[in-house]
Amino acid sequence: MYILLYNKNMKVGIYCNSTTKKFLPIQEALLSLLNSRGIEYSLCYTPEEIGSPEILIVLGGDGTILKAAIDAGKKGIKILGINSGSLGFLTEFEGEQIERAVSLISGNYTTEKRSVLEICSGGQKWYALNEALFFRRYNENAENNVVVLAAKIDGKKVDTFVGDGIIISTPTGSTAYSLSAGGAILTPDLRAFILTPVCTHSLHNRPIVYSDESKLTVITEDVEDSVALYCDGRFCANLKKGENPVIKKAGFEVEFIKSDDNNFFDRLLFKLNKWSDQRG
Repeated sequence: MYILLYNKNMKVGIYCNSTTKKFLPIQEALLSLLNSRGIEYSLCYTPEEIGSPEILIVLGGDGTILKAAIDAGKKGIKILGINSGSLGFLTEFEGEQIERAVSLISGNYTTEKRSVLEICSGGQKWYALNEALFFRRYNENAENNVVVLAAKIDGKKVDTFVGDGIIISTPTGSTAYSLSAGGAILTPDLRAFILTPVCTHSLHNRPIVYSDESKLTVITEDVEDSVALYCDGRFCANLKKGENPVIKKAGFEVEFIKSDDNNFFDRLLFKLNKWSDQRG
């Protein structure tokens, strides 16, 4: 969904990755530009510090954006990503494009809303912009270290997966872990999710794209403390037998600011080529 907006006297938050200093030269240039244009801003280094700005500029790569995205989405804060990491599928600009970024938020821009996963299990709730991963836990005393998981969509059995686990991905996450596991690439405007098996022991298990209006249930009846849940790469919980997590579309979205010349396929090709060329 694209919305035309006009900004005046906005308040900007700047979110930085506190574990690295790569963003510092970019941050210095950004603050100088914001000051020269009289734009109010505040710096934050944890999701708890974000507050309630109209726009959150994230300096970093995809990992930094993922750390801030859920809190920003819940508050209706728009995100503009500036890459100071290694890849940056989710960032709109590269580090040397600071002036373009500030000019964009100072005038007219469009936004793109991205769906979020809600994962409910054992009375707890988590959210993921990219993916929910159900992955085997290593047990040196086990006869084997594969897990058996089944999936149901709207109460109808989809398949049983024997292997390392399964990924439930949004279109945003389709270019992340799901892609590495052989999943399809979904364009951001698709109202769909994708179930991607991870290293299964059957050649008939294949990625499945399904409506984001559906509810997916992961059946863990044969699991006893052998599967862990990760959301956007962060550990959430160890699943217990019979817990059967439910995954559905969350009641909020994450809104990204986009430039007028944004082209998903041009960006995808550039990032995939950059990803392939990385060394070490």
